[in-house]
Amino acid sequence: MVLLKGVDERGFLFFTNYQSRKGRELAANPRAALVFYWRELNRQVRISGSVSKLAAAESEAYFATRPHGSRIAALASRQSVAIPSRSALEARYAELSARYRNSDPPRPLNWGGYCVHPDEIEFWQQAEHRLHDRLRYRKTRGRWILERLSP
Repeated sequence: MVLLKGVDERGFLFFTNYQSRKGRELAANPRAALVFYWRELNRQVRISGSVSKLAAAESEAYFATRPHGSRIAALASRQSVAIPSRSALEARYAELSARYRNSDPPRPLNWGGYCVHPDEIEFWQQAEHRLHDRLRYRKTRGRWILERLSP
């Protein structure tokens, strides 16, 4: 799970640890799908496409906007790696908090942004008798094609 942090002409932006499980999987296969589900509205949007890393400068700029404690946590956590105990993680966080009490913690080199460049976007609307409404936009040769899909 990731937090969508932006959408622009390139695609859908999020930030994470490059050495996390998702980071390693994206390095091996730079494609992803994003799913947004709104249970109350009975709707879903699914986006899939290629993934690329954002420039270091863009990751630096976003990292600087994060709360101080979140920046410390990015340094303290080796995301997705087994740890001996919760107290070991908390001790590392406390050590780094003391070190950067009066200064900005640096962005870890293994932390940054990705962009999902969409080549498919599907809109799903729940309907009676499971006759859901599905519309898919598929990018072909730089143009978006609209298709209605069977539920």
